[in-house]
Amino acid sequence: MSRWFFFLLSIGFGIAAGLFYGWVVKPVEYIETSPDSLRIDYKTDYVLMTAETYHAEGNLEMALRRLAVLGDSSPSDSIASALVFAAKTGYGEADIALMQNLANALQVISPTAEISQP
Repeated sequence: MSRWFFFLLSIGFGIAAGLFYGWVVKPVEYIETSPDSLRIDYKTDYVLMTAETYHAEGNLEMALRRLAVLGDSSPSDSIASALVFAAKTGYGEADIALMQNLANALQVISPTAEISQP
């Protein structure tokens, strides 16, 4: 009986010490970061999610707002770099088609917007 008691007491002490360390001694520090600091693979996933949302909603203005947070480049540049990365890394044809559909919709609405932006 005493062997089980010390075993369970040790397990309980370990859990309590781990929780104390994680919550009091060294808690998680949340840092505000923006999507423009993401790596290219995560940016590609973000563009894909935006393309999926655009496909479901059909709201190009909202898609452009979502793509604008990816940094200083224009939304069409973000989509183009995402398409290149997606083709190199083996994204599915359906995913590439969704991103291409968003790129085509952007070019139909404003074919010269990407040239006039700095």
